[in-house]
Amino acid sequence: MLEVGKLDRTTPIPLYYQLKQILLDAIGRGDYPVDSMIPTEKELSEMFQISRTTVRQAITEMVQEGWLYRIASKGTFVARLKIKQDFIKKLETFNEQILRTGCRPSTEVLKLEVVEMPLPVREHFGLKEKGRYIYLYRRRFADDDPIVTVETWLPYERCAFVMTHNFVEESMYNVLAKNDATRICHVTRVLEAVAANSRDVETLNVRRGKPIQFSSTIGFNRAEEPIEYSLARYRGDRNRFEVDLLIET
Repeated sequence: MLEVGKLDRTTPIPLYYQLKQILLDAIGRGDYPVDSMIPTEKELSEMFQISRTTVRQAITEMVQEGWLYRIASKGTFVARLKIKQDFIKKLETFNEQILRTGCRPSTEVLKLEVVEMPLPVREHFGLKEKGRYIYLYRRRFADDDPIVTVETWLPYERCAFVMTHNFVEESMYNVLAKNDATRICHVTRVLEAVAANSRDVETLNVRRGKPIQFSSTIGFNRAEEPIEYSLARYRGDRNRFEVDLLIET
C-alpha cells in the first residue's frame, strides 16, 4: 500500500509534496480504487511521523486537482478523474481528445435519419423554409463510461453521402472532410451550465438536476456557409473545460 519509509527529510522537497506523490503513486498502482477511502489525516500523520498540517496541505491540493473528494463526517475518497476537454480552444475529433487522456473512446449511434429540421434549429442555419436534414444522435464513452451525448443536424442535399458511413467507427468531421464543400474549417461554440433532465438520466447515468455542461456548435465550411449544428450535453462530474487566454501587451 503506502510506502511509509519513502519520505526523505534530507532533500529540499517539501514533505507535503512528497506525501502527495506517495499517495498519487498508490492511486496509480490501483491500491486505492475509485470511491475507496484513503487513510485519515490522523492516520497519515502517525504513519509518516509528520504534522497533520503537512498532511492536510497534501490532501487539500489533491482535492483541488480532482484526485480526491471529501464527504463530511465520513472521510476522503479517491475521485474518478475528469476528462479534460480542449474542444473550446481547438478543433479535433472526440476520439483524439479521449485518447490523449489515456482512456479508450467509443461511440453508440442512437439515431441516424433524414428529418425535417425543427424551426429553432433552422434559425441557426438562417433558413425559414422547411427542408430535409440529416439527424445524427450519438452517445460517446470514455472507458465504457458515458460522458456526452451529441445531437447533430446536417443539410441533406449537401451531406447525403454521410448516410452510408458508420459513425460507430468513423469521426463525423473526418467524414465531412471527404468533400471540400462540407469540410468544417471553423466553428462557433457556446457553453453553459444546465441541470440534467430525464433524458440525461437515461443516457448519461446521472441523477436528475445534477450539473450538465451544455454546448451548441455551428460548423462552417471554407465559404463561411453553416454545415453543422450540434447540441452536446457533457456530464459535469466527468468533464472539465480548459481555456488558454493570451494577454496582449
